[in-house]
Amino acid sequence: MTWSPCLVRGADRGDRPVLRLGHQQLDRYLDFVSARARPNTTLATGYDLKVFFSIVGKEPVEVTSADVLDFITAQRGDRTVVRLADGESGLSARTIQRRLSSVSGLYGFLVACGEVDSNPVPRGLANRKRNRTNRGSPLVRTPRTLPKILEPAEVDALIGACRRWRDRAMVEAMVFGGLRRVEVLGLRLQDLKFGERRVFIAEGKGGHQRIVPVSARFFESVDSYLDAERPVDASTDRLFVVLKGPNTGKGLSAKGLDQLIVSARERAGLDHCTCHELRHTCLTRLREAGMSLEAVQAQAGHRSIESTRIYLHLANDWLADEYLRASDAIDAARFANEVIGLGKEASS
Repeated sequence: MTWSPCLVRGADRGDRPVLRLGHQQLDRYLDFVSARARPNTTLATGYDLKVFFSIVGKEPVEVTSADVLDFITAQRGDRTVVRLADGESGLSARTIQRRLSSVSGLYGFLVACGEVDSNPVPRGLANRKRNRTNRGSPLVRTPRTLPKILEPAEVDALIGACRRWRDRAMVEAMVFGGLRRVEVLGLRLQDLKFGERRVFIAEGKGGHQRIVPVSARFFESVDSYLDAERPVDASTDRLFVVLKGPNTGKGLSAKGLDQLIVSARERAGLDHCTCHELRHTCLTRLREAGMSLEAVQAQAGHRSIESTRIYLHLANDWLADEYLRASDAIDAARFANEVIGLGKEASS
């Protein structure tokens, strides 16, 4: 290979990052991704391609399916990585699957441009019984695990540990409104409908917009934040901004929000808490309180109802209630049959 993959970020085009890997075909693809995806997606794609070609060590046109399978094996056996979830070495199945998706996307682009004949990333491995998509077994099987959520007392402790009204409002947006981290950071002053207690999400996942109701507690915290903390000369229309230091008045970053959550979690004495866990907690509690699955889907901004079904299993009482209802119906039917049987015996 005559080039060495090195991910470099150039001057951004507006709100779009400009990434370069030092290869014409890959750089063109990153420009294509940047024009149609969010900045974080572009950054992840660039890093995934850097890792892939650093390990494979070939020109893009020379990569084969065997190279892709060897890459999967190398990622699984990477002993420099220790997973926090279970303490085992090697990357998680979800990370490997995402990297394969990035590589497959690159070759789909190159096939469309007529620069390669086929995509070297196999759609699946052949087996005796193919599914309806005729893809066979997936290259990487990702476990379907339930996300963690917080108990009501833990939520109260976390909110109580927030030192600023800004931090409290951001936590409440996620735990009472189900907003994603990027949606909280993307909120603008004009997106808040104080009279209606609703929030306009202009930058939802996949570019989809929605309007959702949020608890009055969130709007009360925002009021206090705007009155006492937010700089009057802030240089952005973003709702949540940096409050001290050289970046005062600029929009808060994802890294900054994550650090605030970590600090509040430690002060509250919690074992776990992330932005996504706060969102999961909100949607789970809404389902437990009887909100329909379709309404939870709209609140969450899920395009597919399948993404929302997980909250059926997180809700404590849903499965037990469904089981008891079915069990009672079975017992009632069996009792009715016994009564009918005894009646026939008595009449004979």
